Amino acid sequence: MVLWYDSPMITFDSLTLKAWIEENREFLTGARIQKIQQPTRKDFVLSIRSGGQTKKLYININPQFHHVCFMSKENEEKRMIEIPQKPPMFCMLLRKYLENAVISKINQPPYERILEFYIETFNELSEKIYLCLAVELMGKHSNVVLYNDDTNIILGCAHNVGAEKSREREMAGTLPYVYPPKQLKNDILTYNGEINYKTLSKDFYWFSAAFAALVQGCTHEQLRDFVSLKNISPAISKDYSEFSLFSELLQESIPQNSVNEMIDNYYSHYQAKDKFKTLKSHLYSLASTKLKKVQNSIEKMHAQIAEIENSDRYRLFGDLIMANLYSLKDFAPSITVFDYENNRDITIELDPAKTLKDNANHFYKLYNKSKTKKSKLYELLEVAEINQKYLQEVIYSIESSSDITNLLEIKSELAPETTGKEKPKNASLPEETELEGFKVYIGKNNRQNDYIVSKLAKDDDYWFHTKDCPGSHVLLKCPAPTDRLIFECAKIAKKYSSSSASSKIGVIYTKRKNLKKPPAANLGYVTYKNEKEIIVD
Repeated sequence: MVLWYDSPMITFDSLTLKAWIEENREFLTGARIQKIQQPTRKDFVLSIRSGGQTKKLYININPQFHHVCFMSKENEEKRMIEIPQKPPMFCMLLRKYLENAVISKINQPPYERILEFYIETFNELSEKIYLCLAVELMGKHSNVVLYNDDTNIILGCAHNVGAEKSREREMAGTLPYVYPPKQLKNDILTYNGEINYKTLSKDFYWFSAAFAALVQGCTHEQLRDFVSLKNISPAISKDYSEFSLFSELLQESIPQNSVNEMIDNYYSHYQAKDKFKTLKSHLYSLASTKLKKVQNSIEKMHAQIAEIENSDRYRLFGDLIMANLYSLKDFAPSITVFDYENNRDITIELDPAKTLKDNANHFYKLYNKSKTKKSKLYELLEVAEINQKYLQEVIYSIESSSDITNLLEIKSELAPETTGKEKPKNASLPEETELEGFKVYIGKNNRQNDYIVSKLAKDDDYWFHTKDCPGSHVLLKCPAPTDRLIFECAKIAKKYSSSSASSKIGVIYTKRKNLKKPPAANLGYVTYKNEKEIIVD
């Protein structure tokens, strides 16, 4: 399976954090923390109430996506945030100390990518205490740390850092909280010497590698204005490869209404794509594993059927023994008789401890047992081949999917969280188009295929599907289509199939009344009759 990957994202830097803090300082100062949630080990959602307004503060410490912002409802959906029923231990710790507490001030240590929330709250003895929630947005070293501002002792961390990971800065409960080692750089606001633009990010604070690349060739005065956050005009490049606090640094950009909107839109865009790729890969692996098991079962059943294909010889042996019962002796190790079916002599090995009649009965039992086993194997084989076709359809749907909603519907098929096959909420509908004024529906997954056959189609509508290969169900709502219209629908069926790149492919079509969905069949599975075939070249 091939997955596409985007160009590298630009990281959340100290200047962006500085701009975000300045923009939201008034709202956060004096705000109350109403609710704390931790969807995963690497992200947090805090409901903040201030001035009669509630916002959701999103904190992400994933090395790839580390950032902080207030989420819009649309971007919360993009991030596909799911709150676990049982919160992690660190989340319970934060709730214990911070829920209903007041943020007295926020701060950014000089030049650092650290957001500090200084919080006024009460302990178990109703004594006022002061805590600090430090959000460290530093790539793979990102963390969330809660410590006592009076004693500087850590109460807990999102993840502990032991001596084996960092000799200079261990972090865990009961240890003192210390800032990261200071970098020896210059401040552009006080620096008056020569500037080497090739080493700008290494020589000066506030300039990440991405930001330094954008300001190449700018004057010393312009650099100072940028760092001073003068004339901020947040923007994201049209291809979402970059964002900047200053739109003039981007060639083609989409203006943003605020720094927070820029951060929220940029990172939710990449998080949504990452969720899509991860889910797509997971579902492909899950479906492929199931398909491999089914294919292995089919191979074993074919091998078993091949072994018992010669079961007729047991019947023949029994018949020959019974035909010669009175001309041969009992308790012989073998007999040689004339095979009247094949016109030749044949030697039959016997059990010398049994009579001829008992040997004949033994062969009849073997024949009946083989016949029953063979019949059962063919039943199981039919079911397995249906499941094989179903899983091949699922894999095609996964590979061709470009929408997260489709993948979630496929997930509900492969790994249902509840019993039954109910249609999930907000399920997507089949793609709809028009040909010569008639509506055509195209299913992008088995749930949509099932919806087409069960809900949309009428008896005289025409159903199309590629022959002997996975593909979409295509429905033409036209009782008497022309040959040209039928061919165009066949082309659509070929396009939305695993054989879309083939030079020739057969497409079958028939009326909806000729389709039948067997009881308890998988989603999208139908049998058909009175079909016709058209070759799409």
